[in-house]
Amino acid sequence: MSEHLDKYDGPDLRAKLRWLPPLLKLTVYTSVIASLTVLLALIIVNARSGPATGYKALFTDASGVSANDNVKIAGVVVGRVNSVKIVNHGTAQVSFSVDSDVAVPADVHATVRYENLVGDRFIELQRAADDVGRLRSGATIPLTRTAPAVSLTVLFGGFQPLFQALEPAQVNQLADEILRTLQGESGTVSDLLEHTASLTSTLADRDQVIGSMITNLNSVLGVVSSRDTQLSTLVVQLQKFVTGLSDNRHAVGSAISSLSDLTNSVGDLLVDARPPLKSDVASLGKLATALNLGSDTIDEQLKALPDYLNSVDRTASYGSWFQFFLCDLGGSFSVPAKRDPIAISPYHSTAGRCD
Repeated sequence: MSEHLDKYDGPDLRAKLRWLPPLLKLTVYTSVIASLTVLLALIIVNARSGPATGYKALFTDASGVSANDNVKIAGVVVGRVNSVKIVNHGTAQVSFSVDSDVAVPADVHATVRYENLVGDRFIELQRAADDVGRLRSGATIPLTRTAPAVSLTVLFGGFQPLFQALEPAQVNQLADEILRTLQGESGTVSDLLEHTASLTSTLADRDQVIGSMITNLNSVLGVVSSRDTQLSTLVVQLQKFVTGLSDNRHAVGSAISSLSDLTNSVGDLLVDARPPLKSDVASLGKLATALNLGSDTIDEQLKALPDYLNSVDRTASYGSWFQFFLCDLGGSFSVPAKRDPIAISPYHSTAGRCD
């Protein structure tokens, strides 16, 4: 017996057994990796085992729905979407399958729901009434019993004025509450309204300012509405004016260039004329001073000027000249060398015009 054991306890046996632990480790590692790979593939393709029954549903909008999306009843995954295509000029037909052991009621309603805020969708099946029988295999759910997903663009667009008054964290919380409430996943409408009321307290505190703004805006719009004809005429005339400027843009451009040249010329002229103009202003000051000294004499002459003009009016009526005829002459003049003035011999005309 001992000889028999010694036969298998040699160096060759120990050399062969040395590779056994690494081989076992590699086998276990490969098996685990292969199992995880198969499980991951099944999760990615949303594969389901067991028999399934196929159905179809028509939607006005199936945006975001794609193959392998989940089909749920009461929040439990019971099937998956097979395909999505367009039929009947713009109607989306979604083909899906449900586990055969799940009874789908004949009056079932199908609704596209949001799986998450990222935008993934799923089909939710809802029972409308009890004891209506089971939907036959391959049946199509009509448009009257289907509903598309809520449009986040339209939804959040309606809340845009509210979002502008909130902080980013509050907007995110409110958006999540709105989406979850409208999708029916959690919360109630009363909870949503409670959050909305608490977040809009700032707007409520400014209701007087907002009311005054709306009242003033209403008054302004009333005045504008009462003068719509004048406003329309103003807009039309302004359009014509702008069109005229556009048609004459080259002439306007040339005029602006010429105006620039004129400005430069006037500037040069003022530079050249400044010294003589300065002296003229100084002389004008002296003239004004002299006139001021003789203001009394000037005032008397101006007062007597109307009578003098009246007296010479007839003389100047013959034309652009004065016509005089000497009738009488007399007088005297003084010479510095003599004390008494020298008399001029008087002269008198006997012409008939001098009588």
